[in-house]
Amino acid sequence: MNLLLDTHVLLWWLDDPAVLSGTARAAIADGGNPVFVSAAAVWEITIKKARGKLEAPDDLEEILAEERFQGLPITIPHALEIAQLPHIHEDPFDRIQVAQARLENLTLVTRDKLIKKYDISILEA
Repeated sequence: MNLLLDTHVLLWWLDDPAVLSGTARAAIADGGNPVFVSAAAVWEITIKKARGKLEAPDDLEEILAEERFQGLPITIPHALEIAQLPHIHEDPFDRIQVAQARLENLTLVTRDKLIKKYDISILEA
């Protein structure tokens, strides 16, 4: 299973994995499952950290590498795919991650109720 971590899931994994469902923890920890982190998630974390809205590690890129998480860049096809999505979610970071999951055939690990309304593969966080 190819996983894409929603921003909150990434933060929970790094801070307190016990917050995640057992199924999500096992899937993320399973070395056979490639785990991706969108550039959008890192962008969102960086913005919120700079505004004092959350705490996150300064060495996030190193930590992602240590965790064996692969970066997923935002491409033009990802951006264009947003136009094909129903207007369920207004958050641009979530919409781009949905588009990425859809185009890259990834299972999005999330607890976001709005994201779950999209026709993509979801793993309950």
